[in-house]
Amino acid sequence: MPRMLTRLSRLLEALAVGAALVTAACSGGEARQTTPAPSGRGGAQSAAAPVTTAVVVEKAVPLEIDIIGTAEAFSTVAVRAQITGELTAVSFKEGDDVKKGDVLFALDRRPLEAALQQARANLQRDTAQLGNAQAQSKRYDDLAARGIATKEQVDTARTAVAALEATIGADRAAVENATVQLQYATIAAPISGRTGALMVHAGNLVRANDATPLVTINQLTPINVSFAVPESRLPELKRYLSQGTVKVTALAPNDAGAPSVGRITFVDNAVDPATGTIRVKGTFPNEARHLWPGQFVNVSVTLTTDMHAIVVPTGAVQVSQQGQYVFVVKSDQTVELRPVTVARTADGESIIREGLKADETVVTDGQLRLNPGTRVSVKSGPGGKVTP
Repeated sequence: MPRMLTRLSRLLEALAVGAALVTAACSGGEARQTTPAPSGRGGAQSAAAPVTTAVVVEKAVPLEIDIIGTAEAFSTVAVRAQITGELTAVSFKEGDDVKKGDVLFALDRRPLEAALQQARANLQRDTAQLGNAQAQSKRYDDLAARGIATKEQVDTARTAVAALEATIGADRAAVENATVQLQYATIAAPISGRTGALMVHAGNLVRANDATPLVTINQLTPINVSFAVPESRLPELKRYLSQGTVKVTALAPNDAGAPSVGRITFVDNAVDPATGTIRVKGTFPNEARHLWPGQFVNVSVTLTTDMHAIVVPTGAVQVSQQGQYVFVVKSDQTVELRPVTVARTADGESIIREGLKADETVVTDGQLRLNPGTRVSVKSGPGGKVTP
């Protein structure tokens, strides 16, 4: 019995020692696992986020209003005959450029010349009769002074003179009218411009003031461009117009050349309540004939130019519930979240009113990986730098 107790006691002691060794081993492993790795080259580091950047620049940026406009002839004249007659000659081809005073059409002059000759003959006849009546009136005056002619005879002679003077006035008017009618037989260009489609040909009978014009002439140099400006932009347009001439450019959508440059010459006197816009016209020299009546063109009105605008690519500006912001890359290659105020955007660039200064570097692509303080690595690609 004592021997069995001795063996049991030794077995319990052995189990206790084994349990202690196992507990110590487990405790040491946990301690090693929770011990932080030393910092420096031997420690693990997070990878830098790849981004594309651009440099904030200060440059001159125009303040513009971009709209669609329509080119209009500076002046349009529908040429019509003022007398009825046979068309004897057409002195141009449709589509020709003509100058003011150039002969376009000729009508049959013979009936008009005959009417003029008759009017002149009537004037000569009545002038001769007036001379005789004046002589008769003078004789009756002499006879009346000697008591031979009666007062009635004197009055009759004087009345005949007055009647013939009035007749001569009418004859002279008839001569003048016949002369004008004869001038109407030759139809000249009232303005310089380009002729349109010819509606009549030699041999046709044309009527005075017919509803259909003989031809239409459009003045192309200069030319007007009409466009509608939103009423919200009217106050600044008026302000800059009061300070001087406002430049406007126009370019056809498919024209690869330089835009035509003109100036605003007309602002309508009322805003259209149906569209909320006001009609404005610009006048262009159009010497190269890039603009054509009826053509739709892209219009840009330059109100002023900000010579010291702070500019970044529009892709750099992000939007959150707190407003607009950009990520600025600091000298240690970490990023800073910077709230900004955007004045306006134009041609893929944002003009910053507040929040940035020239020569700072901003992230233009890869913002989804970033938080304030994130380390970045700049990759090559589009949007590397804004060029002034």
